[in-house]
Amino acid sequence: MIRVRFEAASGAVQEVEAQPGARLLEVAQNAGQPLEGTCEGQMACSTCHVIVSAADFERLPPASEAEEDMLDLAMGAVRTSRLACQILLTDALNGLTVRMPSAHRDMQGR
Repeated sequence: MIRVRFEAASGAVQEVEAQPGARLLEVAQNAGQPLEGTCEGQMACSTCHVIVSAADFERLPPASEAEEDMLDLAMGAVRTSRLACQILLTDALNGLTVRMPSAHRDMQGR
């Protein structure tokens, strides 16, 4: 199992375990995190934007050019921002910590 830590802008922390090969977006949604992911992984939106901890960012494979373009549209994006739909959990990412941007609101207003 892969451990993932979600940190809310409020400071609340939720730690979950996921199967290797799961997409971070699915894990977040199953854990009740406020990520909409309305494009269903087709990178036509930026509603699954997360901020990866600086310590974990270098463990991720580089973002594609298409992902970089989508991140340009994300509210609250920073240097370590990524789209959760593009993060495939592997053993190398065990212990990954991400947080939701403080400006984040999904389509349901959470």
